[in-house]
Amino acid sequence: MADDRMVQFVVAGDMVGRRLDAVLAECEIFDSRAEAQRLIDAGEVTVNAVIKAKRYRLAEGEVVIAALGPPPRPPGDLRAEEIDVPIIYSDESIVVVNKPAGMVTHPSRGHDEGTLVHALLGAGIAGGDDPDRPGIVHRLDRDTSGLLLVARTDRAHRRLGKMMRDREIERRYLALVHGEFPPALSIDRPLGRDPRRRTRQAVLPAGGREAVTHFRTIERVGPLCLIEARLETGRTHQVRVHLESARHPVVGDPLYGQGRAAFGLERQFLHAYRLRLPHPETGEDLVFESPLPPDLEAALAAARVRAGRAG
Repeated sequence: MADDRMVQFVVAGDMVGRRLDAVLAECEIFDSRAEAQRLIDAGEVTVNAVIKAKRYRLAEGEVVIAALGPPPRPPGDLRAEEIDVPIIYSDESIVVVNKPAGMVTHPSRGHDEGTLVHALLGAGIAGGDDPDRPGIVHRLDRDTSGLLLVARTDRAHRRLGKMMRDREIERRYLALVHGEFPPALSIDRPLGRDPRRRTRQAVLPAGGREAVTHFRTIERVGPLCLIEARLETGRTHQVRVHLESARHPVVGDPLYGQGRAAFGLERQFLHAYRLRLPHPETGEDLVFESPLPPDLEAALAAARVRAGRAG
């Protein structure tokens, strides 16, 4: 059966033994196999409640469920908006912005305006086959601030996408976390949508997508630690979920931090502070850094004061 939010079917007949993406693409709701593959890659398709790869071969009797988002807008439906977003680098191929907290990266259900895409349309961003995400190579959560890379041409978008897949683009975050964090820690745990709470991601025992994050401690702040996170992969909520799984949730995180806000924060203490990549056209090594924004700097200062008093 199918509606505007869900596709569900039981594998039978000529579906048996075929690839998941090929069978899913035959559903009327999809315009192409590529569209079905994008949904699978996003972790929105399960087989017997387990996320599978697009090349997975289906067996008789398995139940396939695909959770659909809103229908994509037709090309040209988006309009530029007068929104101030700091652009720290721009050339004919790419734009690097310092995204403020509270801004959604691209249009989605419930966010039809005021996104980073709307703010940057006047800068000529382009690339990709999703009309709602022109130029978007990677994203930051709404309440995560920091550096974000955007393409201005189809060619740059293709090359940057390949660099992401080949792990040639380095992204580092600063986070303030609960507990005494080890000096260094690498977490290799697959992630996917939480089967019990669909608004969350979770570490999955089977069927999740590979997710690897490398952490190191920068400073001990009383019962907290300021740490650096380096992404090897880039899954939704990856840093936040991996830290929750290690029992060191991000301070102020309302979804994975058990509601333990502190120091006047109205969001999670997570900032994308460093971005390094080879230029998609020239190969030049580009490095960008962004200092902590005022709200996180103030929270860190307050944490240091409290730690000093406690000591």
